[in-house]
Amino acid sequence: MPPRSPLAPAEFPALPIIGGVRFAIAEAGVRYKGRPDVMLALLDPGSVVAGVFTRSATRSANVLDCQAKIGADSAAGAAIIVNSGNSNAFTGRAGEGSVAAICAAVAERTGLPAARVFTSSTGVIGERLPHDRITAKLDELHAALSPEGMADAARAIMTTDTFPKAATAEIEVDGKTVRIAGIAKGSGMIAPDMATMLVYIFTDARIPRAELQSMVSELNDKTFNNITVDSDTSTSDTLLMAATGASGVDVTWNAEFTQALYGVMLDLAHQVVRDGEGATKFVTVHVSGAASESDARTHALAIANSPLVKTALAGEDPNWGRIVMAVGKSGAAADRDLLSIRFGDITVAEKGWVAESYREEQGATYFKGQEIDINVDIGLGQGQATVWTCDLTHGYIQINADYRS
Repeated sequence: MPPRSPLAPAEFPALPIIGGVRFAIAEAGVRYKGRPDVMLALLDPGSVVAGVFTRSATRSANVLDCQAKIGADSAAGAAIIVNSGNSNAFTGRAGEGSVAAICAAVAERTGLPAARVFTSSTGVIGERLPHDRITAKLDELHAALSPEGMADAARAIMTTDTFPKAATAEIEVDGKTVRIAGIAKGSGMIAPDMATMLVYIFTDARIPRAELQSMVSELNDKTFNNITVDSDTSTSDTLLMAATGASGVDVTWNAEFTQALYGVMLDLAHQVVRDGEGATKFVTVHVSGAASESDARTHALAIANSPLVKTALAGEDPNWGRIVMAVGKSGAAADRDLLSIRFGDITVAEKGWVAESYREEQGATYFKGQEIDINVDIGLGQGQATVWTCDLTHGYIQINADYRS
């Protein structure tokens, strides 16, 4: 496993117990030896599940199965089972068979309908999933279920991740505590639509499924769909959120709950970028003054995904000409003579020309930091957008050149 990212959080958060959900992990040997690679989460009856998924045309059998199930209301509980090491993608009918076999086995062991079993697989594409190794562990997983197992679950779903990812929030509603906690995996093959990751969020709040789905979809567009590591979108991206209702507190359209959930999702999204394969810089790209919000996002992604911008960041070279290039090629409206660029609080260029006050050594010093803000004003309107990314280093090439070997 690669060394821990220099951008990783100082410590793993203390995760609260979320009433109505229990977790277990196992070593199934799907691909990795001597480490947990399967996670099971079991939700109590009355839980509702919402989700968003990759729109890749080559998405996995797991994603297609989850998409088919996610819109149904049910009074039954639910199960989420995840394996790492093999994505079960581009495996044809065999992939569909693996999903069906896992769902049937989990349903039999838990007493749930198969339609309430949600599966995810992450790892190598194009290799058949040895699902029998997973189903053979179901007795062990079921016996080990614990409300305190979420931290272990975060570790079991990792692939090239260098640290487990989790975030949590608590709010008070009418004098009662409502808890949210989430875990994620993701490091490479990260780009909006969603990014290449798996995300599982749990709350003890009570909320109807349709309202939860609406909230998750809206917040996803403000968080996970605004991160990019390498512009590549996975076949397996899945975000599932479950509300167990165990707290008895209804949060339907509760603004404070929505804000707390946004904070958890943004924290997890940022952690995925901070664990970008080989990353040494966490980069915020903010574009303002665009002709529209859509144009602003187009410009921001052009900058964040540019290999030339990202390698300049890795080399600590404040080559602002590469940002000008990225804006110009994006396809969104821009005017050379109205463009302004700042690195943090440093004005680099304005009105289509380098700022008189700017000195190259200022930019060079700023680029030595681990947290970089690139601010671009297009000068055409009110549209703005923010995207988070990282640099592109030799480490990224090394990890992905050796991914299957």
